[in-house]
Amino acid sequence: MTQTLPAGVQITGKITPAVEEVLTPEALAFVADLHRTFNPRRTELLQQRVVRQQRFDAGEIPGFLPETAAIRAGEWHVAPAPADLNDRRVEITGPSERKMMINALNSGCKSLYGRF
Repeated sequence: MTQTLPAGVQITGKITPAVEEVLTPEALAFVADLHRTFNPRRTELLQQRVVRQQRFDAGEIPGFLPETAAIRAGEWHVAPAPADLNDRRVEITGPSERKMMINALNSGCKSLYGRF
C-alpha cells in the first residue's frame, strides 16, 4: 500500500488498486477511531452474552426486562394487518406435485373456488 496507515492499523489481505480506492487514509482512520471508541463496550457485551448463554444452558428461562413492565401493562395497539394478510390465498410456488397439492388443499386458505 503506497499510503501511510493510521497508527495501529494493519492490512493483512492482498492490496489491489480497488482496495486502495476504498480503504483511503480517511476511511481507515474512521474505522480505527470507531474501534478504539467502542471496542471495550463491544467486548463487554460479548462477555455478557457468553454468561447469559451459560445461564440459559443451565435451565434459566428468558423473560422481559422489569423496567419495561409499564409498557407491557399500558394500553397500546398496533395497526391492523393489511387486507392481503387477512385474506390469504393458496399459491403453489413449485412444481405441482401430488404432495404440494395436498398441502395446498389442506391449508385452510381461500381459493378462487371457495374454501379449501
